[in-house]
Amino acid sequence: MSARDVEKDFYAALGVPKDATAADIKSAYRKLARDLHPDTNPGGEERFKEVSEAYDVLSDSTRRKEYDEARSLFGAGGGGLRGSAGSYAGGGVPGFDLGDLFGRAGSAQGGFGDVLGGLFGNARGGGQRAPRRGADVDAAVTLSFLDALRGVTVPLRLTTTGPCTVCGGSGAAPGTAPQTCSTCAGAGVTSRSQGGFAFSEPCKPCRGSGRIVGTPCAGCRGEGRAAVVKMLNVRIPAGVADGQKVRLAGRGGEGERGGPAGDLMVTVHVTPHAFLGRRDQHLTVTVPITFAEAALGAQVSVPTPDGPVTLKVPAGTTTGRTFRVRGRGVPGKGGDLLVTVQVAVPQKLSSEARKALEAFAAASNEDPRAHLGVV
Repeated sequence: MSARDVEKDFYAALGVPKDATAADIKSAYRKLARDLHPDTNPGGEERFKEVSEAYDVLSDSTRRKEYDEARSLFGAGGGGLRGSAGSYAGGGVPGFDLGDLFGRAGSAQGGFGDVLGGLFGNARGGGQRAPRRGADVDAAVTLSFLDALRGVTVPLRLTTTGPCTVCGGSGAAPGTAPQTCSTCAGAGVTSRSQGGFAFSEPCKPCRGSGRIVGTPCAGCRGEGRAAVVKMLNVRIPAGVADGQKVRLAGRGGEGERGGPAGDLMVTVHVTPHAFLGRRDQHLTVTVPITFAEAALGAQVSVPTPDGPVTLKVPAGTTTGRTFRVRGRGVPGKGGDLLVTVQVAVPQKLSSEARKALEAFAAASNEDPRAHLGVV
């Protein structure tokens, strides 16, 4: 049975489920063979051949088990399975010919080679591994409350990794060059046999690179990459909240072998404001008013990040009441300014103010606790 056979769904060919019994398989085959036999159905030759091939495998318990195991490996992405020219030890039963699992990766037929060929990079490409995306880099900035609302450009000093400037990324000391690994012949992977299959793993001497650096570069110790310090001017958008992360695509670590750069993830910390606050897309502020303003009503000036606005406080306003100023919330978020008024009680009174309050108390017959009654 070849790897191409393993790719075929013999259960679908017979129209039976994967847990079908031997009797179910036999019954399904007999019905299909009768309907598709070339003597009675001249146009069904290919379908008859497909059904017969499926029955040949599924009717044999040993071959069916081998087929199911191979299909399971294929369905899971192949794991570490590689092609082997040998046979599956089956006691005289025809073995799996898996030699073409990778050999057809570049052919029009595709197959397992397409699925598994990139498991460890280009395993037969002379150590030329696939491009690798650069690492994402984390950074943090602390902004004032107003800068976070309006947006700001801040300088960032980042330490990332990039090609070593001493060796140009080769990992070898200047004047020398890496050599092809003799263990894996530059493939970057080696194979070990187990149960008739060959499992691939990264080559240990070259650590999967396919190359051996005889004289390592002093700048990067043979890694080919080293720490790179760079300065960036990063634009933080308006309306960013405390703890929010801002992703800047392509501003992270440099890629390897022509791969794209990673992203820069900036965590924003916002310092509290002296009197402004934030609630989602809304801004909040508490404004003190006098007893007279609360009782008689007043026009009160309220500070905002874009300049003061005038709030009309109606007569009889109680302390703790919140007013909404439309459109004066977090810029670009569609929020409002929520103004909570708080009646300020004077700590000290002049003699004139005391006399006026005493006169007011005498003239007012209102008892604010009358609704409490007697307990």
